[in-house]
Amino acid sequence: MRILLVDDEVEYLNILKKRMDRRGMDVTTAKSGSAAIAILRGNDFDVAVVDLKMEDMDGIEVLRIFKKMVPDMPVIILTGHGSQKAAREGMACGAFDYLIKPCDLSELLGKVREAAGKRPLGDGSHPPNS
Repeated sequence: MRILLVDDEVEYLNILKKRMDRRGMDVTTAKSGSAAIAILRGNDFDVAVVDLKMEDMDGIEVLRIFKKMVPDMPVIILTGHGSQKAAREGMACGAFDYLIKPCDLSELLGKVREAAGKRPLGDGSHPPNS
């Protein structure tokens, strides 16, 4: 399973990647929304996990762009306490679900597996670059 993990908290990002890697997931990280968009242009992922609050772009903006680039890719939003309203906005914009940080790893992995299982089956190809 290929996961795109987007968060500007580098230490959190690295720890989460290591923990997910150890559980057999193929995780690519991006330290900003703009970096994530660039990565998505040349790669295919089963699921994206995007932090809501980042320096360069907020997670809702990243979600909207992801949905234009790869409409069928599920996106899970990670949000801090007190940002549930914004996370619900993400759901209205097409997010698969949201989790409150710091979330339990087993809860995140369960949500990632659930999202990947609901992705429509296709030929696995990435849309052409425009």
